[in-house]
Amino acid sequence: MEEINIVLAGVGGQGILLAAEILGTATLKEGLNVRVSEIHGMAQRGGAVISNVRIGEKVLAPTALEGTADVLLGFEPLETLRNLKFASEKTLILMNNEAIPPPGLTTKMMNYPSLGEITEKIRAFTKNVVVLEAAKLAEKAGSILTRNIVLIGGLTATGKVPVKIESLKEAIRELVPARYLDMNMKAFELGYKYVQKKTKLAF
Repeated sequence: MEEINIVLAGVGGQGILLAAEILGTATLKEGLNVRVSEIHGMAQRGGAVISNVRIGEKVLAPTALEGTADVLLGFEPLETLRNLKFASEKTLILMNNEAIPPPGLTTKMMNYPSLGEITEKIRAFTKNVVVLEAAKLAEKAGSILTRNIVLIGGLTATGKVPVKIESLKEAIRELVPARYLDMNMKAFELGYKYVQKKTKLAF
């Protein structure tokens, strides 16, 4: 199997590390080689967080090189834009539209760019962009904290991850506390259906 590089980028408190762990666990269930890493960032609320999931027989290093991401899973628009260095014109960018301005912007009296501006800059880089209302769908599922699972559901619908839906659901069952499982499963389905519908229209 060829190498698949997924870069997850956002801010602390969005469940990025859990999302990466779910992808890694599901991949192992398929008997595939996988490396998962948190590159840098502070996992407290507001700090930038990046995680890599690299799948493939020859993958040894846990971090992807710039320009090699097959998928950039953006949990926050500005952080997605900041991490375009990992993307190329072939990269699929799946981005949550929920803006969480970094603390530094407000202290420096700088404005957060509009979603339209951010999306335009990303589209100039690659045409493969899907914007997902992850926070809205997460609230529909029962809690905004399930936005990471909405994004995983959306990513699954693109067919870019060589992992069966059942393996991903099993990983969610293993890693999510039982009392939150129903809402997380609902979040997965909502994300999946949303992106499935959007990509049918777009591609």
